Amino acid sequence: MSGTHRSPLFMPIIYVGGLIFGFGLAISGMARPEVVLDFLQFEDFGLLFVMGGAAIVTGITFAVATGYLDRAPLTASEYTRRVKEFDRNVVVGGAIFGVGWGLSGICPGAAYASVGIGNYPILWAVVGMFIGAYAQGYWRALRSSTTDDVTETASS
Repeated sequence: MSGTHRSPLFMPIIYVGGLIFGFGLAISGMARPEVVLDFLQFEDFGLLFVMGGAAIVTGITFAVATGYLDRAPLTASEYTRRVKEFDRNVVVGGAIFGVGWGLSGICPGAAYASVGIGNYPILWAVVGMFIGAYAQGYWRALRSSTTDDVTETASS
């Protein structure tokens, strides 16, 4: 974000948003892995309504914000589309996320909310998420440095 200044309210609003998200997950019951596993086994469709409601609110917010504002209020950044290539990393990452979600019954955001409502055994899943994120970052950095070495050798 070179050249743009964030509002001093940026981080506090991010934290408040996270708290609201966590409370919403806890109130809706989505911070309980058994509810998510029941959804994945087609026994309870409450999660579908929670996700659908969130998608509608997000869609309306983005439509209104991008239609009436030329810049993001907290970052002063211009609204742009961030397009990610659909490549092998997206497929592999999605598969790992889906398998983890199916095995634990919880996704990362709900895992933190689940700890907040006293589900301390879920800390194993949180530790697994941190280890996975670290391993992915390490692998990506290693791969990037190897690619840079090959590029330097080829250009010499």
